[in-house]
Amino acid sequence: MGFIEGEHRNQGTLFPVVLDDLIPADHVCRVIEAFVGRLDMEAMGFVRAEPADTGRPGYDPRDLLKLYLYGYLQQIRSSRRLEAECKRNVELMWLLGRLEPDHKSIAEFRRIHQGAITEAGAELVRLARSVGLVRGEWIAIDGSKFQAASSARSVHEREAVKRYLEAVEAADQQDEVVIDPSAVAAALEKLKNHPEPEARFMRTGSSKIPAYNVQTAVDAEHAVIVVQRVTDEATDNRSLLPMAEAAHQAVGKPTSLNVVADAGYSNGEQAAQCEAQGILPHVPANRSINSYGDGKLFDRTLFHYDEKSDTFICPAQQRLTRNQERPRKKSVLYAASVESCGSCPLKERCTTGSRRRVQRHLYNDTLNRMGQRATPEVMRLRRSTVEHPFATLKYRIFGYPRFLLRGIRGAQTEISLAVMVYNIKRMLKVFGGDHLAAALAT
Repeated sequence: MGFIEGEHRNQGTLFPVVLDDLIPADHVCRVIEAFVGRLDMEAMGFVRAEPADTGRPGYDPRDLLKLYLYGYLQQIRSSRRLEAECKRNVELMWLLGRLEPDHKSIAEFRRIHQGAITEAGAELVRLARSVGLVRGEWIAIDGSKFQAASSARSVHEREAVKRYLEAVEAADQQDEVVIDPSAVAAALEKLKNHPEPEARFMRTGSSKIPAYNVQTAVDAEHAVIVVQRVTDEATDNRSLLPMAEAAHQAVGKPTSLNVVADAGYSNGEQAAQCEAQGILPHVPANRSINSYGDGKLFDRTLFHYDEKSDTFICPAQQRLTRNQERPRKKSVLYAASVESCGSCPLKERCTTGSRRRVQRHLYNDTLNRMGQRATPEVMRLRRSTVEHPFATLKYRIFGYPRFLLRGIRGAQTEISLAVMVYNIKRMLKVFGGDHLAAALAT
């Protein structure tokens, strides 16, 4: 048999180096056979393909899952290409027992089993835990954009229809405006029938494309992905808590778990909820700066907060008292008096207004603790753990970071398959084919 590309992580170093290597394909086939063979398919939600009244018996979902795992390992994701491989690939002939499912059966299996495929991936993580490949002490979280199946033109048209309907709704409040009911009905029908309503334009590099934000949580011991999710949010600042909680569950709910992420995940409220569950976030805190006066004015860090009096003390030793609460921004605004600022000799270095204001986050103490934990060594651990899995997913498993299936459910199914394949490759590199197949068969 041939070989399949993989990665290797040097052992015994805090920040291991990823090396290109080769995995014997016969090892891969035996591992896929052993892993799928031990799954409780019915409990996970897999259903047997139903034949027509005069057709042959339906395909066992185990065989179709094996087919997809092998296909994603070889960067073959198309159902038509998988159909062709079943007729010419000797390894697949052995793995499937010479079955030759048609592309419609192959595609339908992937379409209807999003939840079951995700659960199969979770079972693989549990197996990795059971053999010591997941330690559950340090988890790195990150997100990356994958292009949606819909074209940019299609999404542009959908957004234009939305704007037209919003304009019609606003114009409907004016008595003299004449609205064409047929045009509105056609716009509503077009919007309703769009094949991928969740796809949004997101920035990837220097351009914006229709995409989804794929989130992963990676265990630092052997870079096994323990959790993955597909979101339609362009930013990461609302993903810290859900990803940390999911990772905490996936690694067995330890009493303490360290979660490290970049500054895009800075969220004081979610960090506080993490700490309440024994999850310690290590995330650089995003802080606003005084952008007035060309950046030459006193920064907020020069203002000392007095917790007893709930006031700020400025560099001139004057007090800024609580002025306004901002629930939407989850902050409180403190302000000095106009009189004290007007007579202050440092006013020109402090504010261009009549008085100085300082904003304090409701979860300021949590943000401080979170930022202090994000040491340079921890951030290096984050980069070495969570960034290379995305490169593997995008260019060694997908081949090109674009989904074939439409909608967020389809994207989730594809990522679940890809992450399963990635984790199998990691486990193979650490254990080797013979030992891993034996462990899975136990």
